[in-house]
Parts: sequence; structure tokens; C-alpha cells
Amino acid sequence: MEYEPVIGLEVHAELQTKSKMFCSCAVVDSVSAPPNTAVCPVCSGMPGTLPVVNQMAVEFALRVALALNCTVNPVSIFARKNYFYPDLPKGYQISQYEQPLAEHGALVIKTADGEKPIRVRRVHLEEDTGKLTHITEPCKGSDPSTSSQGKPAQGYSLVDLNRAGVPLLEIVSEPDMHSVEESRAYAESLREILRYLEVNSGDMEKGVIRFESNISVRPKGTDVLNTRVEIKNLNSFRALERASAFEIERQSKILQAGGTVEQETLGWNDLKETTYSQRSKEDAHDYRYFPEPDLPPLVIDEAWLERVRAELPELPRAKYQRFIEQYGLTEYDAGVLTSEKAVAEYFEEAVQCKTENVSPKTLANWMTGDLFGLMNQAATPSGNKITVADLKVRPEALAELIGLVAKGEINQSTGKTILAEMFQSGESAAEIVQSRGLKQVSDEGLIAELVQQVLAENPDQVTSFKTGKETVVNWLFGQVMRKAAGKANPQVVRTELERQLKE
Repeated sequence: MEYEPVIGLEVHAELQTKSKMFCSCAVVDSVSAPPNTAVCPVCSGMPGTLPVVNQMAVEFALRVALALNCTVNPVSIFARKNYFYPDLPKGYQISQYEQPLAEHGALVIKTADGEKPIRVRRVHLEEDTGKLTHITEPCKGSDPSTSSQGKPAQGYSLVDLNRAGVPLLEIVSEPDMHSVEESRAYAESLREILRYLEVNSGDMEKGVIRFESNISVRPKGTDVLNTRVEIKNLNSFRALERASAFEIERQSKILQAGGTVEQETLGWNDLKETTYSQRSKEDAHDYRYFPEPDLPPLVIDEAWLERVRAELPELPRAKYQRFIEQYGLTEYDAGVLTSEKAVAEYFEEAVQCKTENVSPKTLANWMTGDLFGLMNQAATPSGNKITVADLKVRPEALAELIGLVAKGEINQSTGKTILAEMFQSGESAAEIVQSRGLKQVSDEGLIAELVQQVLAENPDQVTSFKTGKETVVNWLFGQVMRKAAGKANPQVVRTELERQLKE
């Protein structure tokens, strides 16, 4: 029997506010900041403290809800989600349950079969937990070299509460995805929107966005919903793909053997590339939800909602479609250039600065090919990848360079060389052309002399051409360009070379 997966995603995204969700502690980098330095009695769960809602966090959440076409509830309720874990200092998490901030949205994804809407069940606010670091060491008196081979070992965990209380947005989809590819497309599209809205950096290595995949399998062609499992805290697209694929195969094999899939919460071992059981899956009643007594209902008035709606930027899907229609770009180019808001803005600034004889498609080719190639090879002083914000080549400078190529003042090969120098120095194309004498040679008389010299110096190749070996023309062309130090106009050289060979 053939089985198909049924997948729903829960996405947790930290909001880029300056302070935490319910207190005034600063939101700090969870990787580089010294542990337990951004903590106060409120976020550390001291008795007698009172939470206060972060207004900017609510506004960021509204941006996301509107971008996902959700219905925003005029009144939502914060609730206590009760469970014990070492990095949850209060013993409960302030979240939303029965009355969330927003519901009933949709996100359109691109698939191999075209566009597909994925329903969004809910968008709600909550607070993040702290961070645990697990340390495993050999037991005292044991041989450290053998502890990894089953010998006794002891461990302990370190708790960092810097992240406890950071505003967290949970976005829950309906189980509308039926392949690993659809699951990844949804996750990538959602991350793209969060970055466009400037509410989340999308830096998965730092755990600011985490995916939890709910997966079940069923006989293909049926519409039943079988027992599902939840894979927790997947912090990369690769992990999401591989964990989902593994779990789909595991469940399919169980059903094929006549077994039963148990409802449970799983972890993902990235090294072994397997899922593992963490605990039996909790249901809502296990968390003993009840309204947070220290927080009043969250009221969203119409004026606030409309102001947020009016301030929404153009979203990735709309920008993608506009780039195709307005600039005549291919779907590939439009996808690359709109994948990040800053890249799309760079391209449009360059379009505004370009000369009339340069098409947007030509600009796109230079960006996605030559410029991105240089960026991929380089790194910032701190070792990070170069982004458009780091570029010394500003949009107007790139447009000027391409304009020089289009006007024939330099050839394309020289243009690529100049771009590499601009990338390193930040000088303009005109400055580099002037200082290095790189202006293209189009003088027909001079080029005719160079061609004549090359033909005279290579009689064997000329003879080969006359006997029918026409591909030798390309070799002779290269010799002329070398003699011209790469500055000759390629079209003029090609025309003159063919003319003299025929004579």
C-alpha cells in the first residue's frame, strides 16, 4: 500500500523588540551575551512580581497576522501554560490558547505543480523559555578515553535565563502539506515574510526561529487523519527536511508491518539522522491552561489595526510578481532578487540609476551572476558572509559600470575585471577606467593593423582556416584580444578578422 504524509508546522519566531515580553529587560544575543546578565525578578519568576505587556511586541505580531491574511480578534486573552522544565523559571509559560491574537489565515507557497495555499490556524503571542546547555563528563576515576564506549559518565546542565521572557510568536498551520518539499517551501516563505516585516532576523543558527513538525501518514487517496507525532525544535531547513523524511519512512514501515504509531514528542539527532522519543505527547488539558490572572484582556482597536495595515511593506510574493511584470525578469531572476528585502531594494535603486540603453534584465544578470559571485567568495572581517549592506559597490556605481559596457566604452570582459576592483576598493568604474587606461579601443584602423599582425605571425593557423578548419577563428580572435590587452571592441575585432581571412 502506498502512503502519503500529512504535515502541519508550528513555527516559533522571536520578535526583534528591544525589551522582553513582560518586563523591561533588554533582549540580548543568546549566543554572545554573558549568561544571566539580562534577567530581573519578573522574567526569573520571583514571587510577587507582575508582568506588563510589551506594546511593540503586539504591533510586530499584528504585522505578521495581517501579512498572513488572518482575522485579528478584537479581544485576546493571555493564559498560563503549566509545565515544569529547568529553563522555565516560573513553572508556567504565559501564552495564549482559547482566544489567540489572530486566526484563519493563509500563506501561498510555490510548488512543482504551481501555487498552493496553506491555511494558518492561529497566530499568538507568548514568552520564550531560557536556554539549557547540557554537559557530559566521564565519572571520577573512569578512563575519559573509554567514556564514549559505554563506560560510566556523569552530566549536568547549565541554565541561562537571558532568553527567558523574550517575545515569541507562534504560527500554527493546518495539516495541509503532503510532502517534505511543501513543508520546506512553507517554512522558507514564512521566514522570508518575517524578515521583510523586520520582526525577526531569520538567523536559525541562533535559534531565533524554530520549526516543530507534526507528521502522520495515511493510505494515499484517503482523507483520514491518523495518529501524529511532533518533532521539536528544528532550527534549519536541512533538519526540517531530513527529520520529516525520516519520520515519514518510519511511520510508513510501522503501518505496512501492521503496527500502530504512538502519539509522542520526538527530538532529532542531526549526527545520527534519526528521531528519538522525548516524552508521550501532551494534549491541551495536560497543560492545565487558565487565564493569566495578572494580565487584562488584550484589546486591539480598529484604528491601531488599520495603522499597522497601512504601514505594511510590499510582501515577497507581490514583489516577485511585480518584478516579472514591470521589469520583464524571468521567474528565476525575480525569485533570487526578491528573496531578501535588501537585495530587492538594491536592484530597484540600480534600475532608477541606469541609462536608457541598459535593460533591467541586464542589471539582474550582473547582480545574480558577477556581483553575487564576488559576495559568495568574500567574507566580512568577522568571518560572516557579505550582504548587500556590506557592499562597497553601491547601486548607482553598479549601474554606471553597466552603462559604460552598454555604451561601448569598455567591453564586457574588462567590465567584470573592473567590478572585482570596485568590490575591493569602492572606487567608481570611471575612476578605475581612467587610472588604468582601460577604455575600449574601437578604432577600426588600429584594430585592422592588430589583426594583420596576428595573421602574419600565425601562417599555419591561416592555412588551417583556408582548408576548412573554421574553428581556428576563435583562437585567432583570442590572439588579437591579447595583443590589444583585452581592450579592443570584440565586435569590431570579430568583423575585421573574418574580413581579412576571407580576403
